[in-house]
Amino acid sequence: MTPTPAPPATAADRSSAPAPPRPTHAVRFHPRSLAALVLVSAVGVVAFGWPFLAPPASQLSAHAEDAPWLFAGLLVLLVAVVAATISESGLGPKAVAMLGVLAATGAALRPIGAGTAGIEPMFFLLVLSGRVLGPGFGFVLGSVTMFASALLTGGVGPWMPFQMLAMGWFAMGAGLLPGRSQLRGRSELLLLGGYGFVAAFAYGTVMNLAGWPFMGTMASGIAFDPHASVPANLARFLAYCLATSMGWDLGRAVCTVVLTVALGPAVLRALRRATRRAAFETAVTFDAPGA
Repeated sequence: MTPTPAPPATAADRSSAPAPPRPTHAVRFHPRSLAALVLVSAVGVVAFGWPFLAPPASQLSAHAEDAPWLFAGLLVLLVAVVAATISESGLGPKAVAMLGVLAATGAALRPIGAGTAGIEPMFFLLVLSGRVLGPGFGFVLGSVTMFASALLTGGVGPWMPFQMLAMGWFAMGAGLLPGRSQLRGRSELLLLGGYGFVAAFAYGTVMNLAGWPFMGTMASGIAFDPHASVPANLARFLAYCLATSMGWDLGRAVCTVVLTVALGPAVLRALRRATRRAAFETAVTFDAPGA
């Protein structure tokens, strides 16, 4: 007996098919907060990269010892970006609660490895959170988590604004990765693991830029020389990274990949389930009196 072929799908059938889930944005960037983020990022690029941007004879190079305090004012701009993002996004109590829980969890995870060999478990949580909740939430979460962990571990100093900005970039980048609504399973884990590996090295390199110019004469062969040319200082910086942080950054990258692959499926499911229940983007309606 020849089986009867299934009738072709009609336009009505195709229109009633479930659409792929839209990516969740717990925090959306609006024009003002986006402009503030661009401004802070531009100032941050200058704050991190001034040794390669300022000519040897500039006044900035002449005040190399004072520069960390000058750039510490970046913290004020960071707080302004976070405040503007939260206020303009219409962030509800559920999103605030999730931000608080994830930031507290990340801050608590940071001291677990005590910085040994770069073992810092909080990086994988920020990658997964930025992936699920979007770049806006990722930037806010990364900055707030680093601020909270600095208070928890006593790591408050002129380096903290640099850490907050770099961590905000780190988590925001995870939210900008492609395929947030379609990619799932092993392919997504490979994407997140690869991003975490590269971004962990990028974070370490950026933070090296924040501290390298202020070594003074501690290591003359690899320290920043305000009178040297840009190529010479670039060679010194690469030598500094290889000598002081390569093993640390590798440990951070490997730890992030291992935790992402091992715990990623469970954490991603939990985060997506929580965002569905929170329904961040669902409009709130009220029944008319007497209805």
